[in-house]
Amino acid sequence: MKKIIVNKKYDGKKLNTFLLDNFNGLTLNTLYKALRKKNIRVNNIKITENCTIKEGDEITLFINDEFLYKTFNLHIVYEDSNILVVNKPVGIEVISNNKEEITLTKLVLDYFSKENFPYPCHRLDRNTYGLVLFAKNEQSLNILLEKFKSFEIEKHYKCMVYGIPKIKENYLTAYLFKDKKKSLAYISSSPKKGYQKIITSYKVLSENYKNNTCTLDVTLHTGKTHQIRAHLAYIGYPIIGDRKIWLERNKQKI
Repeated sequence: MKKIIVNKKYDGKKLNTFLLDNFNGLTLNTLYKALRKKNIRVNNIKITENCTIKEGDEITLFINDEFLYKTFNLHIVYEDSNILVVNKPVGIEVISNNKEEITLTKLVLDYFSKENFPYPCHRLDRNTYGLVLFAKNEQSLNILLEKFKSFEIEKHYKCMVYGIPKIKENYLTAYLFKDKKKSLAYISSSPKKGYQKIITSYKVLSENYKNNTCTLDVTLHTGKTHQIRAHLAYIGYPIIGDRKIWLERNKQKI
């Protein structure tokens, strides 16, 4: 049995969305089966269908852990006395407020049998895979965080997108507003109240004219939530497989 409290992020959202986001091993098949068998309760009331939930609701699941969580192997790419570099797979958060959720940080701490270090110096989205840098002590953490802040450490992202830009290497500026209540992002080419400046650069690595797709090397010069996904969609080259809805204003093609 698992109990989990709905946080503000999911207030007014559907139960299925909340559960699939918080349990990386849960499938729709398992979820529907549990609903049919009344193995899911909201505030101790048995339910048989997807429903709208609100902040503070208590969700109880009578589902075995093997159907809730994926099993991940820790892939250490580099390690010395001060830092650790780990390759994060898709489907796992780097860190989470949900104490029950398996995260990359928990796997690292379990591997080293420690409570506080190694500690991650940055994050990647759940559905993004790539290298995550950990500090193995407080001094290293402070130094690395400062270097990220001053852009002495660069983060590069490889993205497959629809479309092929005519300009093969570019430095882009726009303004982003995140509507947290609606979970939507708005992009503007000019400054507006509530919008934050975003700077993103890209370089075309490969092109597939048959499928009208390409692979980009993307660098963030500002670090706003969903910046890459929103900015690329705004210029007309959305990331393949991105299910997020972006509201674009003054859309431009390059």
